[in-house]
Amino acid sequence: MPEVSVEIGGRSFEVACQEGEEHYLKAAAKMLDEEASVLTAQIGRIPEARMLLMAGLMLADKTAGVQDKLREVEDRMAEKEAELERLRSAPQPEAERVEVPVVPGHVTDTLAEIAARAEALAETVDGKLAS
Repeated sequence: MPEVSVEIGGRSFEVACQEGEEHYLKAAAKMLDEEASVLTAQIGRIPEARMLLMAGLMLADKTAGVQDKLREVEDRMAEKEAELERLRSAPQPEAERVEVPVVPGHVTDTLAEIAARAEALAETVDGKLAS
């Protein structure tokens, strides 16, 4: 079982851990050290046991706050998942029939004929103006 040296609140400790968990131990010790540093900055030098107790309680308080937020997020996610499931299981809305008016063929033919006459008139006018 490996022994890891950690520093908390300016004091060194030798701690044993499982093989491969040294990284987690160092990360946890760093968090505890940060809380202990806050205490020593505010209070000054305090007995080791009291410093570790207070730093541990501060971390526990933060952890409780994070757990509360996590529960809120999990509850909201469960609500959204239930809503999504309701939407997925709801029957599909019936298709609406949409009618689009269609211009009758004889109207388009008439419009094309009018356009051709207008172009012919325009050419005639251009020809007379040019002469």
